Amino acid sequence: MTDEIFPLVDENGTVIGQATRKECHSGSMLLHPVIHLHVFNSKGELFLQKRSATKDIQPGKWDSSVGGHIDLGETPEIAAKREAREEIGLQNISIQYIQKYIIETDRERELTYCFFTITDKQPQADMNEVSEGRFWTIDEISGNLGKNIFTPNFELDFKHFLHEGVDTLQKKFQ
Repeated sequence: MTDEIFPLVDENGTVIGQATRKECHSGSMLLHPVIHLHVFNSKGELFLQKRSATKDIQPGKWDSSVGGHIDLGETPEIAAKREAREEIGLQNISIQYIQKYIIETDRERELTYCFFTITDKQPQADMNEVSEGRFWTIDEISGNLGKNIFTPNFELDFKHFLHEGVDTLQKKFQ
């Protein structure tokens, strides 16, 4: 099996090279692009997925509705829709761009493109990618921050723009 190839980008998102998944996740701090898609239902609840125990980064923790790497030659929007289809079975959704920012951990550096959508379609988690998934209230998430339940990346997104809820997101970003 060959290792996945990721684009390497500068801080603006311009592709400047490429590297393998292993190289990007080895502590090299090579900046590579990813997407986070946050799926809300009409009640304002946020769908979260629990990462599979086999994931190389943050196994077994609750994370963004959808998260994944952007493939070479792929736009962030196309990657978000592809990952939504692959991870939680959502198709033909309209997504809204929120922002991009760099997330740096001890193992990697990612240029994170964040999006949200509102749908009452029921996500169907792909059990090869995710161990479970469910909708959470904003208060329920707030009450569990800092307890090692969520990935650090999700907590950053939550603190940056999700804590206000979907109504505020809609007003700000549409």
